[in-house]
Amino acid sequence: MAEIQFARGVKEEIVPDVRLTRAPDGTNGTATFYFDNPKALDPELGVEITGMYLIDEEGELLSRDVNGKFINGEPSGIEAVFVMKSVEEWDRFMRFMNRYAEENGLGFSKS
Repeated sequence: MAEIQFARGVKEEIVPDVRLTRAPDGTNGTATFYFDNPKALDPELGVEITGMYLIDEEGELLSRDVNGKFINGEPSGIEAVFVMKSVEEWDRFMRFMNRYAEENGLGFSKS
């Protein structure tokens, strides 16, 4: 089980585009997630976005760096950034992403 939520208990069904960057010495990195028309923006759900929660069997990773994207005043996407400040945080994030990718058919390609 690996899922992403923007409000506790509400699984996001849209699979994001994820871009990773890492310092050359491996001590820190960032993951930028982009969700195109995510379920969390559906006005019928009435969801209050409180962060991005990455949840799996090891626990939860949290980012509060979550921003809405708008086109002509209408919500169209969510961009969220998860920052890793140590090798241990990077390794933990990668374990989550491996589980999430396996469940959602994602691939990895280096630039």
